[in-house]
Amino acid sequence: MPSFYCTIEEQIPGGLRLDRYVAEYKGLLSRSQIKARSLQGKINGKAVKISRLVRTGDLIELSWNEAEPQTLVPEDIALDIIYEDERTIVINKPQGMVVHPGAGNRQGTLANALYFRSLCRGRASASAAGLRPGIVHRLDKETSGLIIAAYDDEALAFLAEQFKTRKVKKNYIAIVAGVPKEGAGRIETLIARDSGDRKRFAVSCRGKTALTFYRVIKTWETHSLLLLRPKTGRTHQLRVHLRYLGCPITGDPLYGFTDPLFPRASLMLHAKRLVITLPGESVPEIFSSPMPERFSAMIRSLNESLWP
Repeated sequence: MPSFYCTIEEQIPGGLRLDRYVAEYKGLLSRSQIKARSLQGKINGKAVKISRLVRTGDLIELSWNEAEPQTLVPEDIALDIIYEDERTIVINKPQGMVVHPGAGNRQGTLANALYFRSLCRGRASASAAGLRPGIVHRLDKETSGLIIAAYDDEALAFLAEQFKTRKVKKNYIAIVAGVPKEGAGRIETLIARDSGDRKRFAVSCRGKTALTFYRVIKTWETHSLLLLRPKTGRTHQLRVHLRYLGCPITGDPLYGFTDPLFPRASLMLHAKRLVITLPGESVPEIFSSPMPERFSAMIRSLNESLWP
């Protein structure tokens, strides 16, 4: 039975339940996993219900059942590995690969590949056996680039804490339609699920705070190459924010439009740089991935358009 304990050091809002703290602040289990895996907790040495409210300074002790390995099929899928040690792995995810299994995507995902790899390495812990085998964050299916995962629960919690406290630095590149008015800036809004389309998110007067910094790297008459640094990690954040800026990402089927110059373009968004501290270390590591060929090809085409 996996276990975890910590003292709550961060300032948390009043009325926060233990189960929400586990899911939203620590990222140890999703809300559905909390129930399915019978989460049990103690606060300051006393057994409590998971609905118990928590506060800063509380000592939290948690335990839960291991997930059934049968929930995920291990698959020997080749991965572009940027870094790997006994506890963590950094992967350059290709465009088109789904990260987590879901309806219609039970196989061929990054999770399937990581589960297979953890079995081969003898590291099939609780985090490896669930539907999210040690995966700390996510990338959309059509977004390529760097993603980190853990091989054990302690490493998973260590990495998840850095994402929660926004200590992780992530840089993306994107080719967008149009040219931003400013060469650099910040986009700060609230983001919520689109009431008219449950597959989309939108800037709203209510929702979760989202903050993105951007810098223009290169411009053409019709497009721009941007460097993006999200400070928060909301679903579809960069795609929503660039649409809000008036420069949707080229090839974005949800938030963009059919580009007359590149009608067959796929999503031009790539997670290029990741700065994070690995378990057992005190100094952050810097990981980077090369620019994908689809970016290079589009840039060549845009450069050639300047010389008719």
